Amino acid sequence: MPVDPQIQALLDRGTGVPATHTLPVAEARRQYEARIALMAPPPPVAKVFERRIDGPGGLLGLRIYTPAGTGPFPLMMFFHGSGFVLCSLDTHDGMCRNLAAGIGCVVVSVDYRLAPEHKFPKGPDDCLAATSWAAANAVDLGIDPARIMVAGDSAGGNMAAVTALRVRDDGGPPLCGQMLLYPVTDYHTPGTPSYAENANGYGLTRDTMEWFWQHYLTSPVEAENPYASPLRAQDLSGLPPAFVMSAEFDPLRDEAELYGERLRAAGVPTEITRRPGMNHGFLFWVGLVAGADSAMTEACAWARQVFKKAAP
Repeated sequence: MPVDPQIQALLDRGTGVPATHTLPVAEARRQYEARIALMAPPPPVAKVFERRIDGPGGLLGLRIYTPAGTGPFPLMMFFHGSGFVLCSLDTHDGMCRNLAAGIGCVVVSVDYRLAPEHKFPKGPDDCLAATSWAAANAVDLGIDPARIMVAGDSAGGNMAAVTALRVRDDGGPPLCGQMLLYPVTDYHTPGTPSYAENANGYGLTRDTMEWFWQHYLTSPVEAENPYASPLRAQDLSGLPPAFVMSAEFDPLRDEAELYGERLRAAGVPTEITRRPGMNHGFLFWVGLVAGADSAMTEACAWARQVFKKAAP
């Protein structure tokens, strides 16, 4: 199908905006923060507060969303995109509120360290440390440590997949699920057919993905590490159930779906859903784009079901 008309209207509004990969990092970050003013108001949640905890590289910021109701609640550890380099707790505040309200879970959004100041593996180190901290502080957070899920969009989907791998490999709190929203799962080279089909014209471009990876890795050799490129992991067995969402007009579409297929082949219960007409990052537009609304509803329904199965 063609690009969704509501997505196309947003793309048209961006005509003339400099491409991310042509900008200095500081300016690219300002450009992404400016998106916040364009987003729809998110649903209310009962409480939002921030904590700073001891992380692997110093103090690590968290923003914690508590839904209405009575705990203990299930917990979603959320890792934001974009590209290991951009975005913040603020750019993804609406997404986290939608998830907390739509699922009925506590969401802990992690302000992990960004490249190029902090290259691989510092971001994943922070995500794993924050997940372990949340499990250890379940009583204070009002959460059930038997119902913890990791989640993220784009590069945050990479962080979620990698956190699940590291918990399996190195130990950590048991996870009942992983929600991977149009995730980065592999390096840009050699790339997949969707890297060529959607290289330009749909927001995220191949050139920008190359720019992101250049900032994130010290050397392309690191792309072979499954904690950088989880699609390159030899063994995906023993991981928690997964929800993998892709977008039709996204350079990352195929690598997201390939990761989901490999999870299935390894015996991991996995739901793979491709959102027609959507582009990379479309979940920013919940409340403005009908396809984003239905996708958020689908993701929340999956998470509720997983948490229900994991309940004592």
